[in-house]
Amino acid sequence: MTRRLLLALTPATLFSSCSVIGGGSAPGPLLGGTPSPSGSFALGVDMLRETGFAALRGKRVGLITNQTSADRSGTPTRVALQRALGPAFTTLYTPEHGLDGREPAGLHVKSRLDPVTGLIAYSLYGSTRKPTPAMLANVDAVCFDLQDIGSRSYTYISTMALAMEACAHADKEFVVFDRPNPVGGIRVQGPPLEPRWKSFVGQIPVPYLHGMTAGELARMGNARGWWPALPRLTVIPMRGWRRSMLWHDTYLSWIPTSPNIPSAHSPIYYAATGVLGGLDGVDIGIGTRHPFEFAGGKDINAVQFADDMNRRGIPGVRFTPYRSSRKPGFGGVRLQFSLHGTTDIMALAAVLCSEVIRRSGGLPLRATRGDTLTLFHKVWGSDSLWNVLRSGRSPSGLISSFQNYARSFALQRQPFLIYS
Repeated sequence: MTRRLLLALTPATLFSSCSVIGGGSAPGPLLGGTPSPSGSFALGVDMLRETGFAALRGKRVGLITNQTSADRSGTPTRVALQRALGPAFTTLYTPEHGLDGREPAGLHVKSRLDPVTGLIAYSLYGSTRKPTPAMLANVDAVCFDLQDIGSRSYTYISTMALAMEACAHADKEFVVFDRPNPVGGIRVQGPPLEPRWKSFVGQIPVPYLHGMTAGELARMGNARGWWPALPRLTVIPMRGWRRSMLWHDTYLSWIPTSPNIPSAHSPIYYAATGVLGGLDGVDIGIGTRHPFEFAGGKDINAVQFADDMNRRGIPGVRFTPYRSSRKPGFGGVRLQFSLHGTTDIMALAAVLCSEVIRRSGGLPLRATRGDTLTLFHKVWGSDSLWNVLRSGRSPSGLISSFQNYARSFALQRQPFLIYS
């Protein structure tokens, strides 16, 4: 088979809604669902308040927190807990990006004094990635209240997993204040995580898009033994969240989860181009006001790239050409997802990697080496995508290969789902 044929357009059926698998009766829309009536939706922390913080009474409490940890009125969770528990609220812990979410990706965060509560905020993204015995000495229960974005490679769930293990070893309770998955609860897509590539950017054995909340993942991980030691677990569920809902259906304001996730639709784009962004010699819009919304490289014919992608008929996404004002000679396509699209985001991610490499004359293959290449494998969950890209083959076979896994996981997760 010729190289030209191998690089032919990927069939549109590989992106179709048959790849949207989940716990609902029908696939939900990409950026829109059935809205929850204003005032009826409640986060886990809101539900905790409605019970008078009963689950935490009589306990010394620590909180894994950052700027996203707030109730539906915008009150920081750490403020609410301090008001309710007083001196029994003893300790803070912070993930990647720090207490205020402003630290760049991958940059170690230092422990610091929180000026709001006066408590020490121990970093879980510095010299250690899990709470040490000393960090847990003054607590009976550790609470987790971080807004995740629904992708396996985002480190907040990795923080949760390692903290749960640490709590089990220290005989501490672990409490999750549940929050929405902004990508929704139906979409289960992408490749598995091979054990060889388990890391902090891929800590738990789920598809790249798992369609679960933090509370559901905690329940499944405890039951399936995803961490070596299992803590006593309590999940404070939300009220009014349904699997077909996306962020705007909750009527909540979006608080950027990190510097490059500025809006409620950013998690969709992160899933589509974040893998591509792990290569050198590419452009996905990092440093612009619209990170992850672009897929480009050097010396690409942007108009031809956009025309070819649109001719594929990928449901729910359109492509427009762009030229980078930040990277001379770079250009490609800007993605625009439909409010009601149901495309397989991870199939699209693989195709974008293939197309950018081909259209830029293989520059990313030559430029990506060493630790960067290792991280690329960790994000994808294996070296399978790299092997396809390096061979020049179409990614269609790879895309087909992980569909059965995603379907199987969607069934395996069923007993641990909290929401319908």
